[in-house]
Amino acid sequence: MLTPRQLFLRHQAQTSDFPLLLEIERAEGVWMYGPDGRRYLDLISGIGVSNVGHRHPRVLQAIQHQLDKYLHLMVYGELVQAPPAELAQALHHTLPPELDNVYFTNSGTEAVEGALKLAKRHTGRTELIGAHNAYHGSTQGALSVTGSESFKRSFRPLLPDVRHLRYNHVEDLALITGRTAAVIVETVQGEAGVRVPAGDYLRQLRRRCHDVGALLILDEIQCGFGRTGTFWAFEQFGVVPDILLTAKGMGGGMPIGAFIARQDIMQDFKSDPILGHLTTFGGHPVSCAAALATLRVIQEENLLAGVAEKAARFRRQLRHPAIRGVRGLGLLLAVEFESFAVLKPIIDHALAHEGVLTDWFLFCDNSLRLAPPLTITDAEIDWACAALLRAVAHVTGTPAG
Repeated sequence: MLTPRQLFLRHQAQTSDFPLLLEIERAEGVWMYGPDGRRYLDLISGIGVSNVGHRHPRVLQAIQHQLDKYLHLMVYGELVQAPPAELAQALHHTLPPELDNVYFTNSGTEAVEGALKLAKRHTGRTELIGAHNAYHGSTQGALSVTGSESFKRSFRPLLPDVRHLRYNHVEDLALITGRTAAVIVETVQGEAGVRVPAGDYLRQLRRRCHDVGALLILDEIQCGFGRTGTFWAFEQFGVVPDILLTAKGMGGGMPIGAFIARQDIMQDFKSDPILGHLTTFGGHPVSCAAALATLRVIQEENLLAGVAEKAARFRRQLRHPAIRGVRGLGLLLAVEFESFAVLKPIIDHALAHEGVLTDWFLFCDNSLRLAPPLTITDAEIDWACAALLRAVAHVTGTPAG
């Protein structure tokens, strides 16, 4: 009989020649456990997913409660089902009042696809503008506005009439014109290595889009749902998007995404053509129940209040001659090293010998990703930092100063 590892390698499609091959049997809180009982501290939350930790009891309870009622019933938007309706209202209550209509999807990349279609339909324009080193997903439209040619060249042709500007470069805002249907940017760039908006960049971007009649789409698939210390990252920068994207940390471990807009924008999917955007499983009742529980956990357990201090605790401790700096916002952090050649052995040693799971960034491979569950405790932060510093010292041959 083949082992799960053998089955994984033989029958499951692979995306690289060097998967982690770490077998996990169960997970809880910030910890994952292998079949041999060894535990691993998850410092990346499944890439921004487990914001409330793995298997939060309230999320599990909500899932079980919904399992006892019904699963899938009908394609999106036809039957009245309490979980998506109540989740839509709860999301609206976290947002500025004008963002009052939610379209549920199965993932972040599907949220991007829906938002791009909606922007083109609403404005009657075709040009889309993304940012260099942005990541929005791997489907055709999302990949088109993603900002790395190395990820795209093997799959061209993609969407036509797509341009890219440099994030945080105000002079590039002149690229946005009366031809532009929408500009899509991450509020905080994730795969670029956690790049935070500088000064009033987002306000100037917002103003430029308004002046030329283009829609502003803010992608908070990775930086939303409390990750940066406010429920939505854009709250910290004095702007409101026309369309907001969310997923990842939204579901508490279940697959779900959404794009959110004003009702007068979203209603364009109702005509010319009717059923202008369709999904079979979007707004799945179990995922929506889990997402609503996740939202309530963040609010009622006051998780946002601890984010800034937990981030500061990481920053204070992660000091070593090989660490060039720590940047980020809230518990979305990048620890910079000289090169990938230095960083990769540190990541490997931390996993194999210290039981700490970390990662690098797609478009910034000299920086280590830190995005633990918001529920991580001070003691767990201290344990993780000590383990990472031991890994850095082992690889570089230099103890912490």
